[in-house]
Amino acid sequence: MSSIASDTTLIEQEDKLSPTFFLELNAVVVGSSECFTISIATASFTPDLPPTKGVVAVGHSQSCRSPLCNRDFRILNVIASQSRPTARVVLPVAEDSDPEEDGTLANQSDDEDGDFLAELPDDTDELDLIHQRIGSLESLRLPRFAASLTRLCLRQNHITSLDPNIFNTLIHLTELDLYDNKLKDRGIGPALDQLVELTTLDFSFNLLKHVPGTLAHLPQLSTVYFVQNRIGKIESLDAPTLINLRSLELGGNRIRVIDGLASLVNLEELWLGKNKITKLENLSTLTKLKILSIQSNRITKLEGLEDLVNLEELYISHNGLEKLEGLEQNIKLTTLDVGSNFITTIEGISHLSLLEELWISGNKIATFASLEPELGKLEHLETLYLEHNPCQLTDQTGYRRKVILALPRLKQLDATYIRQV
Repeated sequence: MSSIASDTTLIEQEDKLSPTFFLELNAVVVGSSECFTISIATASFTPDLPPTKGVVAVGHSQSCRSPLCNRDFRILNVIASQSRPTARVVLPVAEDSDPEEDGTLANQSDDEDGDFLAELPDDTDELDLIHQRIGSLESLRLPRFAASLTRLCLRQNHITSLDPNIFNTLIHLTELDLYDNKLKDRGIGPALDQLVELTTLDFSFNLLKHVPGTLAHLPQLSTVYFVQNRIGKIESLDAPTLINLRSLELGGNRIRVIDGLASLVNLEELWLGKNKITKLENLSTLTKLKILSIQSNRITKLEGLEDLVNLEELYISHNGLEKLEGLEQNIKLTTLDVGSNFITTIEGISHLSLLEELWISGNKIATFASLEPELGKLEHLETLYLEHNPCQLTDQTGYRRKVILALPRLKQLDATYIRQV
C-alpha cells in the first residue's frame, strides 16, 4: 500500500469498527486519481467527537505523479448515525476531461445503494434530489408517491433516459426539473405523455438536439426551459394543446431562424439569447409578448417588432445593430438593452414615454448631442448605461457631469447612483 500523507486522523484497523455503526463511502472519480486512498470509521472509536459525527480520513499517496493531484479535495456530508449515514468525497475534475463524451460520471452512480427515500412517507408532495449522482430512477420506487407528488427536482444528476413505467404514474406532477443531466433525444420518448397537470418543465443543460414532441401531450404547460442544449431548430411547438404556454427559454442553443412559434399566441416571455439568429422575423402572432431576449446573436437590423404592442422589455445586446429604429409601435417598453452593438447615435426612442431603463453602453456614440432631444422628455427614465462609448472614453473627467446636466431626472448612471441634491 502506498504511504499516506494526510492532515486527518487515520484509523487503520477494521476489526475495531463497532458493529452497531457503519458508514457508506461513495467517491466520484474523474480522470486518473489512483493516488487517493480512503479510510473510514465512525464515532464509536473516537471518544473526543460527538456520537453523531464520523471520521473520514482522506490520504494522498506521496509517490503519486498524476497532474490531476493538486491535493485540492473536498469532503461533503460527513455525517454518521445509527441508521444509514453517507459520506461523499469529490475529487478534482480534470480541466481537459469531457464527462459527456467519455461517460466517466454516468457510470458512477449510487443506484446500487438502494432506495434512499425509504424513510419518506408515501404522501410526500415534493422531492428535491439534487446532485445525488443518480443514473437510474428504478431503485427509488417513485410510483409509491404518485398519489401526492406534485414537484420533482432531479437537478445535477447523471440521468440519461426517462422510464415511462415510472413517469406515467406520476400524474399529479406540476413541476419537473431535470436541469443538468445527460438526457438525449432518444431518452425521453413517451415518458411524459401522461403528465397532463404539468405546468413547469426544465430540460436545461442536457444533450437534446430537438424539442421533444412529448410537449404536445402537456396541455397545462406554462413554462419550459431548454437552456444550453444542442437544439438547431424550433419545432414541436405548434400543437394547439400548448395554448397555455407563457414562457419559453431556448437560450444557449444552435438556432439560426426564428420559426415555429406562430401558434403560441399567449406567450409572454421568449428567451433566445446566445444562438446564431440573423434576423428578427415570424413574431407577428405573439401579440401578448412582454419580454423578448435575443442577446448575443447575429442580428444587424432592429425590425419585425411592430405587432408586439405589449412588449415591455427588449434585450438585444451583443449583436450587430448599427441604428436604433423600428420601435414606433412598442410604446409600452420600460427596459431597452441595446448595449455592445455598433449604434452611432441615440435616436428613434423619444416616443417611449414609459421607458425606465436604457442600456446603450459599448456602442459607437461619439457625442452627447442626442441625449437631451431624445431622452430629456422621458419622465420615467431613471437608469442610463452609456459607458464605453467614445463620448465617455474621450471625456472621462466631464462625462458624468455632462450627462447629469442633460438628464437631471436620472437616478443611476452606469453602475453608480446619482446623489440627489
